[in-house]
Amino acid sequence: MQHAFKEWQVICDALATGRQSILLRKGGIHEGRDGFSFAYDSFFLFPTKFHAQLDQVREGEFSPEKEWQVGDVLEITHHAEALFAVTLQDWKAVQALFPYHIYTEETLKERFDWEGKGMSSGSIHMAFVRVVKLEKPWKLKYEKGFGGCRSWLEMPEPPQGTLENAVPVMGQDTFATLYAKISEAVGSGPTAAGKL
Repeated sequence: MQHAFKEWQVICDALATGRQSILLRKGGIHEGRDGFSFAYDSFFLFPTKFHAQLDQVREGEFSPEKEWQVGDVLEITHHAEALFAVTLQDWKAVQALFPYHIYTEETLKERFDWEGKGMSSGSIHMAFVRVVKLEKPWKLKYEKGFGGCRSWLEMPEPPQGTLENAVPVMGQDTFATLYAKISEAVGSGPTAAGKL
């Protein structure tokens, strides 16, 4: 089974250009009783058209569009591998990540403080990801099951060879340096991985 992670288009763009290599998530309304977790370590990036996303980031471009409609043709262009995931419960650790993402501080503070759906106030989930660009976009039609305020989607099987010849969006040396900085900022790494 293939999975996809739903994220705002502007964040997907930041991941696609190497501007951002972390995902920060509290969870959606339909995450289930146990709340959100980075449950998969390999997934496609599924861009969403949330109309107010530019109000919650510090940079990036996005033309407000109507939400996906059943039958629309969408393109999946990138895939991610989570190298480690942690639940941050110290706001200072979240602040230390500020140079490495494009969210506004207000957006993350609101998520950090929110409580509900199995998730406690004073926490946020973070995953450090390696992103690759697919050689050819995966084109598929939007289905009703892709909707709703949820983070994870079960996807149909992509065309054979979709992940072959995918190219990392960041060079290995740059990525290794960033890995060290992020690990230090959150006091974690692969040996302290959260649920993957």
